[in-house]
Amino acid sequence: MSASTTPPEASYTAMDRDVEAIGAHCEFAYCHQLDFLPFRCESCRHTFCLDHRSETAHKCPRAGEWAKNRRLNSIGKSSISGTSQGKPNLINATQCAETTCKTFVNTSQNLGVHCPQCNRTYCLKHRMREDHDCKNLTPLGARPIEITMQSNKEKLRIGFGRLKTWGKERQEALTPKPSPSSKSAQIAALNTLKKNAKGDDKLAPEKRVYLHVEAEAASTTAKLPKADLFFSADWSVGRMLDEAAKRLQVANMNNRVETEEQRLRVYHVEGGRLLEFGEKLGVCLANGNTVVLLRGVGPKEGGK
Repeated sequence: MSASTTPPEASYTAMDRDVEAIGAHCEFAYCHQLDFLPFRCESCRHTFCLDHRSETAHKCPRAGEWAKNRRLNSIGKSSISGTSQGKPNLINATQCAETTCKTFVNTSQNLGVHCPQCNRTYCLKHRMREDHDCKNLTPLGARPIEITMQSNKEKLRIGFGRLKTWGKERQEALTPKPSPSSKSAQIAALNTLKKNAKGDDKLAPEKRVYLHVEAEAASTTAKLPKADLFFSADWSVGRMLDEAAKRLQVANMNNRVETEEQRLRVYHVEGGRLLEFGEKLGVCLANGNTVVLLRGVGPKEGGK
């Protein structure tokens, strides 16, 4: 189920397309994150991001209001149509999805609870995952696992192939031509890099690693395609990525995405490989190296 699809029994609803086009800021205290797929809480009527869309996540001051209103509406509809429909039955009502349960849900007496994991509706008694054996159920509307796994493998294969081709071309373009003055030229180039590089001025000079940082145009849209930056040698690659993406104004959603299509990774041109997020800059990189921010290339080959 995509993040923009709202379950019928949820306390929140995805906002309309016009809002999605420009996004909205999360109204949860200390968050205020700009979200291009915002949700509106049906209890307090405020707008929240994906992480704070549920009543529990944003500590809703009017928690349960949406359920109360829906129950009142349901009772009103039941009183109007009750004479024609009669008692709930398999024809005019919904039964709890637990196979042994005979309870009719979404009635004036019994509230139905939608399970977002298996995409089914249950009575209050079977609303918890362990009560309806949720882990062993195939979600309604889900693609078969075999097809999904094959699709993911194919995406990773394409990503690796694209990375290899791009990396080879990039390395050839950056390989310096041998010349008698190559050593002095490298020193001069490094001095120029140190002079122009931007970064946290509070970092001790002896702890700095000076790098050429680029954002590959085919995989991401950056307002600043490249820059000379410096970072702490003690920083991890993941922290460097966050800082570099911020300075290049590249959208970084690594803490929110679950698939590789939108995940940013760091490619080390001289080393010809993707860097692990936990590696230390002082160990895997050297002054004057070039790193590129790539999206949708998958984990490093052979990794999980």
